[in-house]
Amino acid sequence: MLRKPVLNLASLSFLILFIFPIQFSQAAAKPNVLLIMTDDQGWGDIQSHDNPLINTPQQDLLAKQGARFDRFYVSPVCAPTRAALMTGRYSLRTGVHGVTRGFENMRAEEVTIAEILKSAGYATGAFGKWHNGRHFPMHPNGQGFDEFFGFCGGHWNRYFDTNLEHNKIPVETKGYITDVLTDKAIEFIKQNQNQPFFCYVPYNAPHSPWIVPEKYWNKYANKGLDDKARCAYAMVESVDDNLGRLMQTLDELDLSKNTIVLFLTDNGPNSKRYNGDMRGQKGSIHEGGIRVPLFVRYPGKIKPGTVVKPIAAHIDILPTLRDFCGVSASPENRIDGKSLVPLLTGSPTEEWPKRMLFTDRLFRNSIPGKEIPVGSVRTERWRAAYERNHKWKLYDMLADPGQKKDVSKSHPKVIQKLKAAYTDWFKDVSQSGFEPIPIPVGHPQEKMTSLPANESFLKPEAGQGINYSGKGHNGYANSWLEDWTDSTASAVWHLDVVTPGTYSLTLKYTCSANDVGCEIQTEVANRKLTATITKAHDPPKIGNQDRIEQSPNYMSKKWGKINLGTAQLKKGRCDLRLTGLKKVGSKLIDVKGIELKRIN
Repeated sequence: MLRKPVLNLASLSFLILFIFPIQFSQAAAKPNVLLIMTDDQGWGDIQSHDNPLINTPQQDLLAKQGARFDRFYVSPVCAPTRAALMTGRYSLRTGVHGVTRGFENMRAEEVTIAEILKSAGYATGAFGKWHNGRHFPMHPNGQGFDEFFGFCGGHWNRYFDTNLEHNKIPVETKGYITDVLTDKAIEFIKQNQNQPFFCYVPYNAPHSPWIVPEKYWNKYANKGLDDKARCAYAMVESVDDNLGRLMQTLDELDLSKNTIVLFLTDNGPNSKRYNGDMRGQKGSIHEGGIRVPLFVRYPGKIKPGTVVKPIAAHIDILPTLRDFCGVSASPENRIDGKSLVPLLTGSPTEEWPKRMLFTDRLFRNSIPGKEIPVGSVRTERWRAAYERNHKWKLYDMLADPGQKKDVSKSHPKVIQKLKAAYTDWFKDVSQSGFEPIPIPVGHPQEKMTSLPANESFLKPEAGQGINYSGKGHNGYANSWLEDWTDSTASAVWHLDVVTPGTYSLTLKYTCSANDVGCEIQTEVANRKLTATITKAHDPPKIGNQDRIEQSPNYMSKKWGKINLGTAQLKKGRCDLRLTGLKKVGSKLIDVKGIELKRIN
C-alpha cells in the first residue's frame, strides 16, 4: 500500500523558508495593471495632439513618461472596441456586432484579460461602463472581475447623484459620476496594494448626455466652441483631473514603479470638433473614426518619450499585458492581436512584421445578412475602404493623411489585394454567425432575471404599431416600449433557461387614464398569462440634466409593477412573447421590461 511521505518539523520548516520567499518574490515581481479608457474621446481631444483649446496635463504627462502610439486603432463604436480590448480578438468573433438590443453582448465562453490575470493571482476590478452584457455570465462579475462598480449598458442617463450597481446590487451615489468611479477605483487599489491587481477604469465621459460640473463648463466658455465641443472638452478635463488622482494614489502607495498604466479611448469624437484633419468621427470606418490615443507607462521597462510608429490596435492589448505580466496562460480561443512588448521596450528579437488591420461597421442593431459589411483595411501605407455605395476606394495615408483623393484606379493591384483580404477576413471572423445571444434565465448568480424592453424584438418591426422610446427603431440602452397602438403587435425575448423551475413574472409599465381597461398577454413555454390594467399609472418623463438638449433617448420614468402570474420553465431555449389583446383608448401600455424570479 502506498503511503504519503511524512515530513518532520525540521524539514517542514526548511520547505517553508525555501519555498515561500520564492513565491512572495514572484508575486512582488508581477506588475500591477491600471487600464483607463474614455468613451467617445477623439484623438484630437488632447492638448499634446496640437489642440490648444483643451487642457489635459495628466494625459500629456503620461505620454511623456512612457510611450505614445502614433497610429493606434479601435472599432468605430463602443461595444465592439470593448470586446476586442478584453479578448484580443476581433469583436465579430465574440458575438458583438452592435451597441444595443443585445447585440453588444459578448459570448460567455470568451476569455478576457481579467480571467487570464485572475488565474495568475491578480485581484481584478472594473469601474465604469462595461457594455458587453448585463446578464450572468456575460456580466463583468462573470467575465473575471472580482469587483464591478458602474453600469452595463451603452450609456447612462444621469451623471449627478445617480444610481449605479456594485456587483449586481443597486447603489445610490453622490456627486459627479467620473469622480465617483475614480473614488471606487482608488478604494480598490488601496485594498489590493499588497498583491498584484488589474484595475480597469472605463469612464463613460465624454459620451452624451452632455452633463458636466459647473467649473469645467464655465472654463470652456468664450472659446469659440459650439456647445457640444465645449461640453466634451469640459468632460475630458474632468477625466484628466481624475487621472491625476489615480496617478497620485500610485505614488502615495509606492506602486508607480511596478504598475503598467495604459490610457486609450474607444472610438473617434462624438461631435464635429478638432481631430487632426482626419476624415470621419465616431461611427466612421475612416481614420478619424478609429484612430485614437494610446499611452503606456511602465517605469524601468519603457523609456520615457518613446514613440511607437508601426500600426497597432485594441486586439494587441491582451497579448501585450500577458507578456508584460509573465502570464503563460493562453485562452483556447484564437487571438488576433500581437504583443507590442518589442515595440514598447525597443528590443525586438526579429523584424516587426507587416500587418493588415481590419475594421467593420456591422452595428445596425439588427440581425445582419451574409453580405460583406461596410469596412476598411489599414496597412502602414494604405487604407482601403468599402463604403456605403458598395464601392471600394483606396487612400495613400502617407501622402494623403486626410483621405482627400481616391487612388484605387492608379493602384489596381493594391486595391484588389486589400479587397480580397477583407473578404477573407470577414468570412473567417463571422463563422459563428450573428444570431442574438439568448438571455440566460435562472443563472445561479442571479436572484432575478430582467428582460429589458430594448432587448426585445418587435413584431411587426419597430414603428409599425409599436416602438422603442427615444430614437425609435434602435432601442438604445435605457429605452422602453411606447406608441403601442396596434393591439396585435408584440415584443419577443429570446431566453435560455439555465435552471428549470417555476418562475413568477412581473411587468414594469405605465398606463394613461384613457387607456385603463386594456388587456395584454404574456406567453412562454406554452403558458398564457392574461392581465387587465385596472389602474392608471402615468408619471411624467424625467429629464436628464443636459446642458445642451433634452434628448428623448436619455429620459426616464418611474414605473409601476403588476404581477402576471407564474410559469413552469424547462431547461433550454424558448421565447417569451408579450402581446396585446384589447385596446380601450388610443394605445396600450408603455413597457420597461419583465422580471423573472424562480420561486421553486
